[in-house]
Amino acid sequence: MNFGKRATNRKRNALSSHSTMIGKKANVSVLRILFISLIAVFTICLCIGVGAFRGLIDSAPDINDVNIMPVGSATFIYDSDGNQLQKLTAPNSNRMPVSIDQIPLDLQHAVVAIEDERFYEHNGIDLRGIMRAAVKGITHGFNFSEGASTITQQLLKNNVFTDWTNESTIERFKRKFQEQYLAVQLEKELKDKQTILENYLNTINLGDGNYGVQAAAHGYFNKDVNELTLSECTVLAGISQNPTRYNPATNPEENAKRRKEVLDHMLAQNYISQEQYDECLADNVYERIQQVEAETSQEDTTYSYFVDELTKQVVSDLKTQKGYSDQQAYNALYSGGLRIYTTQDPNIQQICDEEYSNPANFPSGTQVELEYALTIRRPNGTEENFSQEMMQSYFQQQEGENFNLLFDSAEQAQNYIDTYKAAVTYDGSEVLSESITMAPQPQSSVVIMDQHTGYVKAIVGGRGEKTSSLSLNRATSTLRQPGSTFKLVSTYAPALNECGMTLATTYTDKPITYKDGTPVKNATNSYRGETTIREAIIHSINTVAVQCFTDVTPQLGYEYLKKFGFTTVYDNISINGKIYTDIQQPTALGGITRGVSNLELTGAYAAIANSGTYIKPMFYTKILDEDGNVVIDNTPEERKVIKPSTAYLLTSAMEDVVSEGTGTRLQLSNMHVAGKTGTTDTYNDVWFAGFTPYYTCTIWSGYDDNTKIPDTGNYRIYHQDLWNRIMSRIHENLEDKDFDKPATVGEATVCKDTGMLPTYNCPTVTELFDTTELPNKRCTKHGGGGSSRSYNSYSSRNSYSYSDNEDDDEEDDTDSSSSDDEEDNTDTEEE
Repeated sequence: MNFGKRATNRKRNALSSHSTMIGKKANVSVLRILFISLIAVFTICLCIGVGAFRGLIDSAPDINDVNIMPVGSATFIYDSDGNQLQKLTAPNSNRMPVSIDQIPLDLQHAVVAIEDERFYEHNGIDLRGIMRAAVKGITHGFNFSEGASTITQQLLKNNVFTDWTNESTIERFKRKFQEQYLAVQLEKELKDKQTILENYLNTINLGDGNYGVQAAAHGYFNKDVNELTLSECTVLAGISQNPTRYNPATNPEENAKRRKEVLDHMLAQNYISQEQYDECLADNVYERIQQVEAETSQEDTTYSYFVDELTKQVVSDLKTQKGYSDQQAYNALYSGGLRIYTTQDPNIQQICDEEYSNPANFPSGTQVELEYALTIRRPNGTEENFSQEMMQSYFQQQEGENFNLLFDSAEQAQNYIDTYKAAVTYDGSEVLSESITMAPQPQSSVVIMDQHTGYVKAIVGGRGEKTSSLSLNRATSTLRQPGSTFKLVSTYAPALNECGMTLATTYTDKPITYKDGTPVKNATNSYRGETTIREAIIHSINTVAVQCFTDVTPQLGYEYLKKFGFTTVYDNISINGKIYTDIQQPTALGGITRGVSNLELTGAYAAIANSGTYIKPMFYTKILDEDGNVVIDNTPEERKVIKPSTAYLLTSAMEDVVSEGTGTRLQLSNMHVAGKTGTTDTYNDVWFAGFTPYYTCTIWSGYDDNTKIPDTGNYRIYHQDLWNRIMSRIHENLEDKDFDKPATVGEATVCKDTGMLPTYNCPTVTELFDTTELPNKRCTKHGGGGSSRSYNSYSSRNSYSYSDNEDDDEEDDTDSSSSDDEEDNTDTEEE
């Protein structure tokens, strides 16, 4: 290098030159700009970060509005003795919350040890756990599979951030941040780790549809959670991380591996000793789980007919009394943790179930009715549905119009199914689904009530195995024609109660017609002449009932039916564009538009048995929430329909029905019975509605498809024998007592033909009367001439052709002729 004077001067001049100075200044300016830019970017990022932070916090739920309690608990139904009848749950609400002091310390420690070992130390978030998870994720190729959520965070995720299963990556980041923020706020607010742990243990999914530790304890071990052993506690503690993979019933090997991890953590954290550790590993806990699984899998979870109707009434009452919407009512029933106390008597229900399960109580020639549906996929991918109506139509083309889906055996029905299925899948179509139900026929239903309280004690909605919940309930939902059981409530109740008639009032039993000219006949096709109302009830005489109903007026008879609780009789109703009315003469004999349910007919007869006071049939007494607060106190809905004297007079006549009339098969050897038989004119329906001083019981029998009941064997009377067997067993240990006679009922001897005070020439009979209706006029028929009949102060025509009756201007579109052995009634299709 040249270090001479000249060279040195040149370098000095170059350094101090104008161009060099400009370059230096430019370099400094660039550095300054870069530095300022970095500061600006940092400031902007900081502001954005602070803004985002504030935005995430501001958009987080308010800690004061956060509810960490689990949502959705099982509802329990109890009978009148306090026995559990049914547990109702939605898919994610099989939960039975318990307090922390009911949860064993071993289970608390096991969950804390495996899921959040610093739970009792951190403030809601575990920084050490977060750092550990981050390091592990980085060292494993940025695979962040290990979580660092605390129990507090998981509780918030399950009960506050409930949509986390469908979130995006950005939404997951936002939720995680808000979870951590709220976890700190929650622990600061509560200052109580036990409350957090209690709610967490009542929330978590523990597989097999069990939510919370109490449901899981019952599901896997069939015991309360406070009865769990240490070994059993570690089984449950290992499930929640992956309820499917670690399910101890379906994947015991995987749960055993996870359970060992739980025990390792508990031992390392000094929750258990080495001896306890070894004992747990040696315990064959999974064998016990399999035993419980085998036992519970055999339990029938199908709702009974009683529970079917109960759920409908509860939903209806929650809507009408509490103002719930449909969805709110169903959510409360299946997820609200309700406690429903029913009116069902377990002993009476068991008697009914046993008698209905006994084949000897039913005709030997029992048939089966087929309900069938089929869905197939054609080779071209299209799907087709086939109904039972389509199946019936197919075979009607093959075998004639009289073909129905009523078969002599299940095997015969299956043969027809196979034939039909082969016909519709001729092209190799794939069967996607098939529904087959075979119900034994004829069918039957029974309802038993305590008339004094309105409590329904037992119901059976059909014979044969009940295979599904909320299925056809013939006791409450099916409408059938009531036959002559209607005479008491439509005709004779209003006649005696407010029309001045008595049991001694007489009518001439002779051939008559409805106003449209349709003949009204008796079952025997014979006539008795002068007949009292008592005799007409005893022998179920149709002509007298129609005459009396016409005098009472169909309008008044209809009003009484509504008072007696019948909701399926109508003033005017449009069906397929045609208007129908039940304010017409055939209503006297039960010839109504749609029919009645067994439950409502039982309620009406219970009103007579209850001295004339109607109480709407009740299936439950109260509903409590899971904290024991009253949701609904089911106050009886009652009203006076007829006077106690009227009720007693009707009861007295119905006692004679059983002792000497159409219901002699219904006598009980140890108890007073009153009741009325009922049969439709074409023998589609047969009934008996009767009561004792204790209970009211109504039984129905018929074919689901309205087939005529055969006139062979015991087809038309087996329901009476079934009623007798059920009621005999129910009253086996009860004291026989007479029906209470009110002070307003007295006796008098009257002329048998006129019901008036007798002369020396009169045939006489001693009859019961309401004391205000005691006869006060002498008979003028025997010895002095006069009216052919009299009902005291009540007057009527002597002609019984009703073609000019102005009370019924609707054409009767059904045939109302005589029944086979006792009654007459119009027969309409069941709805």
